[in-house]
Amino acid sequence: MDLNSASGVVLQVLTQASSQDSAVLKPAEEQLKQWETQPGFYTVLLNIFTNHSLDVNVRWLAVLYFKNGIDRYWRRVAPHALSEEEKATLRAGLITNFNEPVNQIATQIAVLIAKVARLDCPKQWPELIPTLIESVKIQDDLRQHRALLTFYHVTKTLSSKRLAADRKLFQDLASEIYSFTCSLWNHHTDTFLQQICSGGETAAINSLERTLLSLKVLRKLTVHGFLEPHQNADVTGFLLAVFVRLKQFLDCSRNIGAENVCRERLEKIIILFTKVLLDFLDQHPISFIPLIQRSLEFAVSYVFTEAGDGIVFERFIVQCMSLIKMIVKEDSYIPSKNFEDSKPETINAHQIKLSFFTHQTLTEICRRLVTHYFILSDEELAMWEEDPEGFAVEETGGDSWKYSLRPCSEVLFIDIFHEYSETLTPVLLNMVDTIKGPTCVEDLNTLRIKETVYNAVGLAAYELFDCIDFDEWFQSQLLGELQVAHDRYKLLRRRVIWLIGQWISVKFKADLRPLLYEAILSLLQDPDLVVRIETATTLKLTVDDFEFRTEQFLPYLETTFSLLFQLLQQVTECDSKMQVLHVLSCVIERVNMQIRPFVGCLVQYLPLLWKQSEEHNMLRCAILSTLVHLIKGLGGSSENLYPFLLPVIQLSTDVSQPPHVYLLEDGLELWLVTLENCSSVTPELLRIFHNMAALLELSSENLLICFKIINAYIFSSSSEFLQIYAANLCQAFLELLRDITNEGQVQVLKVVENVLKVNPAVGPQMFQALLPPVFRGIIEGEKYPVVMSTYLGILGRVLLQNQCCFSSLLYQLSQEYNCEPDQILGNLIEMWVDRMDNITQPERRKLSALALLSLLPSANSIIQDKFCGIINVCVESLHDVMTEDPETSTYKDCMLMSHLEDPQVIEDEEPPTEQDKRKKMLALKDPVHAVSLQQFVYEKLKAQQELLGEEGFRSLMETVDTEIVTQLQEFLKGF
Repeated sequence: MDLNSASGVVLQVLTQASSQDSAVLKPAEEQLKQWETQPGFYTVLLNIFTNHSLDVNVRWLAVLYFKNGIDRYWRRVAPHALSEEEKATLRAGLITNFNEPVNQIATQIAVLIAKVARLDCPKQWPELIPTLIESVKIQDDLRQHRALLTFYHVTKTLSSKRLAADRKLFQDLASEIYSFTCSLWNHHTDTFLQQICSGGETAAINSLERTLLSLKVLRKLTVHGFLEPHQNADVTGFLLAVFVRLKQFLDCSRNIGAENVCRERLEKIIILFTKVLLDFLDQHPISFIPLIQRSLEFAVSYVFTEAGDGIVFERFIVQCMSLIKMIVKEDSYIPSKNFEDSKPETINAHQIKLSFFTHQTLTEICRRLVTHYFILSDEELAMWEEDPEGFAVEETGGDSWKYSLRPCSEVLFIDIFHEYSETLTPVLLNMVDTIKGPTCVEDLNTLRIKETVYNAVGLAAYELFDCIDFDEWFQSQLLGELQVAHDRYKLLRRRVIWLIGQWISVKFKADLRPLLYEAILSLLQDPDLVVRIETATTLKLTVDDFEFRTEQFLPYLETTFSLLFQLLQQVTECDSKMQVLHVLSCVIERVNMQIRPFVGCLVQYLPLLWKQSEEHNMLRCAILSTLVHLIKGLGGSSENLYPFLLPVIQLSTDVSQPPHVYLLEDGLELWLVTLENCSSVTPELLRIFHNMAALLELSSENLLICFKIINAYIFSSSSEFLQIYAANLCQAFLELLRDITNEGQVQVLKVVENVLKVNPAVGPQMFQALLPPVFRGIIEGEKYPVVMSTYLGILGRVLLQNQCCFSSLLYQLSQEYNCEPDQILGNLIEMWVDRMDNITQPERRKLSALALLSLLPSANSIIQDKFCGIINVCVESLHDVMTEDPETSTYKDCMLMSHLEDPQVIEDEEPPTEQDKRKKMLALKDPVHAVSLQQFVYEKLKAQQELLGEEGFRSLMETVDTEIVTQLQEFLKGF
């Protein structure tokens, strides 16, 4: 690309590419895409975005194309990689001037320089860091800021490299520039503090920006630039200075007004100081030990004493609480149970914590957390009134404690209480004593305090297990609190029902559950929506508990279900509906078939909810999950839902529909459960299988459930299903087997085995193409035992139940191997006998014995040569399946099943599904369960004896080991 002529052309196309008119925009984008790989294109882009006289939008676009080009073409090994000459020119051009006037473009240039640095610094770009250091010393405000911005992005990028060699390079860099960066930071910090005091706001905000950037660089260097940072005087000096500077900045924030232009940046830098400490503690806990005392004193004084009054803001409090929490929980600071085995530094850290967390300090922290930070603020109470659903389902899980004050204070309380429970238990119990008895509904402050104490008792439930007689407390006080109907008392009704939910799995007598169910029924009719939602959550915890007994709950089931359904209709937010659906699902799952009389209303409502939730895929996931439990509960009678259910399954499992990304997993489970519970496969249910081809092509983590679905169709509607789908399924399996793990192979072959089991007459013909590779795998001695076992299972089915197909396969393989079919047969039997130990399932071992015996009687010399091996397999299998009756000393085949046997359903065990019943019926026809191995051995040996005569048969038996013959005679002595 000729630079002089190209610049104008590229500039023109970039101008078109920044147009709002798609007719102009699209061709321009196509043209730029073609130029991406042209030599000289990026030099032209550099010239364009560094020319400040051009249009900002055009320059912005040039920077973005340059940045994307680095990702694609800067590496040497990349296709169409940039030449070394052009890269050298670009590197030099990027750091010639740090004078970009537009902030957004300056940031993008800094980022793209960092991207190049990641790949080229320091080997191909040794001059980058020295140039940046020189540039940040310049007195020109703009150049100094831009150089510092670039310095930060380069440091950030280099610190993120994780290979050992890269980390060593970064550590070398950190050692060289650390002292200079500290001086730079101190200089800008002092300048800012002087300027803010003298009232020069514009100058102050510029200095503050430089302070922020230099501190960001120091954070990366401190956390990632040293193996043992505590041994570096500059690092320890900087970390101690952090506390001094933090105090200065906090005092500064108190002195300037809320409207001051520096306010936002000031808070940002205060948070950055705390991030330095948190990151350093996270990455270097041992090096942090000298800072433990200072950190705890600092955080506790600002968060738990008057020192923080009027200074602290929410994000800062969260950071300080996180710092205390991390120090309390840090494993390196907790001695092992055998104190003498602990490292000296661990003991040192432990003693620092011990001396700091005195009884008085812990008591004050506990009291302040409970009565100050747990207390519902006016804003929260206003939210309760104005947006009850938003209040009720406010996010408190996961990492929310790192960002939000309430979850953070609760997590800190849990961790401190766990660590110092001996000290804090009496403190909390004393607080419980002070709130005994009813509270005046007019005294809002006391109601709030009582609510916080109940919150604390719920959070510390596991620690208080032995200290509170919860059953007695529930009856004497908590039940009474739930019965106070006044509007203001809703604070306590909601908190008490939550508290019971926390204790239900810790300590709650089974006899008291009916009382609790009655209380839950009452609260599900509470005038306040927040109380009703919280009650539903506690119901879920109660029903989901290990101690739950269905028979205790049944008297309340109808009313509970009806009220939950009403609540589902009353809430309007997606998250609330999901929450209530999860409760309904849990109830349906636990009571199972008992739910049938009460689900009519839900069954009618779910189609409407599904339609309304078209834009809310997570809510649709919850509906799918509810349907899964509903179908399990309804069993065979779930077919009434098909007009709604089948289109839902169709949509959820159709990979050509965008919602499948969210719905597929639950949709597949619903599909499987529907099949398992259908009495017969309807034409509509059969049609949904069209979705399976694309699912098998995906080869994703959902393959296993796809195989289960295929098996369910085979068990339910074998002939019709195979007639329509066998050819496509066989082709899909052949594709899968080319590129799948051994476990995947086994799953595919198990499906084929089921086809042969269910449909022995036509199954082998339908899956003909899959059988030669199976036979080939056996002959060639497949090395993976599980795969070999499955191969032998398929061979056994074909040989035992379809000898015509078996013969044609022998003939086909004999043509392939250019030998006689008998030779192939001999090889198969030899490998079968040799690898019998690969088969671990007793059913398959018996099948092998039956299949090999089915070759008898025979005058074929090959079969007679292998007679000894066949008998060995038979005796091994007889040992597997025969059980001796001690009274009559006779043997019985334990695998035989009869129509009369009805499986016993144990209490709490799920009743058999329609599919379980189908499997039972199939098993009754299966030779493995229908034919006595003992009888079969006897009949086949008798027939062989008749064929060969006494003398010939005796000679044949002499090929068998005498010990094996003795065992065989023992098994056959009744005949």
